[in-house]
Amino acid sequence: MKVWFIGAGPGDPDLITVKGLRLIRACPVCLYAGSLVPEAVVAEAPAGARVIDTAPMTLDQIMAEIEAARDRGEDVARVHSGDPSLYGAIAEQIRRLRAAGIDYEIVPGVPAFAAAAAALGRELTVPEVAQTVILTRTAMKSSAMPEGEDLETIGRTGATLAIHLSIRNLREIERKLIPLYGADCPVVVAYRVGWPDQAFIEGTLADIRAKVRAAKLTRTALILVGRALDPGAFRDSALYDGAHPHVLRPRRSA
Repeated sequence: MKVWFIGAGPGDPDLITVKGLRLIRACPVCLYAGSLVPEAVVAEAPAGARVIDTAPMTLDQIMAEIEAARDRGEDVARVHSGDPSLYGAIAEQIRRLRAAGIDYEIVPGVPAFAAAAAALGRELTVPEVAQTVILTRTAMKSSAMPEGEDLETIGRTGATLAIHLSIRNLREIERKLIPLYGADCPVVVAYRVGWPDQAFIEGTLADIRAKVRAAKLTRTALILVGRALDPGAFRDSALYDGAHPHVLRPRRSA
């Protein structure tokens, strides 16, 4: 048997990959993070499948279900939101699977930051404005941030930031990033991207906290920060520039 870690995307059932959906339809066991994965995705499990919401479960309980499936010789669809490689807590599950000698494979999904940029109609890397995107979070009640990954250090890059799991930490984000990005730096808070009730709050580092408080958002939101969100005037990239030849568009002779 095999455990398939499947990225379901950020919320829109249509954004799951063809491979991920095919596996959900085939596996007799489906374990999914119910607080973040829409029921429409796991509704595609085969008739009679064992479909379990793991949101209230512990790691030991999840492993017990997987080991029971192994004993029955049944594949498991382990469905996570977004892309499982990002804040998916799969590393600890993989460690347990390896110790138990259980095979696994990861099927990537659409990450929330990419879905948010698409829904906003924005590019996160704009020529000579920002060419780097940093995915990060801040420390609150969860595990501490490793040394050198604090906002003060990361913010010195000027990159576009996609800050996860931090909607209740906007005061700290504002305090640490205004000296680096400026009070007028654009910010977008993306709430439940891909779900029917998705919402976007746009502002600046100076006013986004008040706007989020007024909207009463306290969870399931991604914070995008950076000048690329509202770049103003910027140069065209060299990619389609007729004066910039490359291997697929060689310079024409006069």
